[in-house]
Amino acid sequence: MYSIKVGELTDIAVIEAQIPEFTSPKQLADIQARINSTQYLLLVTYFNQEPVGYKLGYALSDKVFYSWLGAVLPSHRGHGLAQKMLEAQERWIIEHNYSYVQVKTMNRFRAMLGMLIKNNYHIIDIEKASSSLDVKIRFEKCLINA
Repeated sequence: MYSIKVGELTDIAVIEAQIPEFTSPKQLADIQARINSTQYLLLVTYFNQEPVGYKLGYALSDKVFYSWLGAVLPSHRGHGLAQKMLEAQERWIIEHNYSYVQVKTMNRFRAMLGMLIKNNYHIIDIEKASSSLDVKIRFEKCLINA
């Protein structure tokens, strides 16, 4: 049985180390430094009390929330977990009076690109890279009156 709830930062390391697409998993100290004194939300999906997915974001301003990191273990993909975490994150963002959510991904993460487009996120910026797979695409979604 899957459950999504606010998790602990240490849950991220357990998941990150098992994601084959991540060539350099995020370290706890780097994550803590990035979210330092900002308001943040860490949602973790658990399967039988074991962390199998997460979505971490933090405030960029009083109106913009940045959905920074997220992943689902390969053995638990295909169950709509990323979509459910996205929806839970958006509800929390609205409840905490943010107007916009932003997220950045790369061309190599096709499933993420598709999910963002399907959920009415709009491209607002592109950062070129040496490889087309590494091009970073910034999306934004207005959540006012959502």
